[in-house]
Amino acid sequence: MAETKKVRIKVRTVNGTYSGDVLVPAMRNRVSDVFNDEERTFINLTNVVIEKTDEKASFMSLNKNMIESITLVE
Repeated sequence: MAETKKVRIKVRTVNGTYSGDVLVPAMRNRVSDVFNDEERTFINLTNVVIEKTDEKASFMSLNKNMIESITLVE
């Protein structure tokens, strides 16, 4: 049985760039499946680092309509 996996991503929005972990549920295989889920307006990130300021946050919720790009961090 597949498990939920934590994936580190970098998200660029109109207001800034954030690096954080997103949880991909067992019934999804890819990060893109999470972002294309039409039932959710927001994406939740944990262990967030806000670029340029190096400020850290344990949790952040981003509106998907404000996202310009997403990159996987290896």
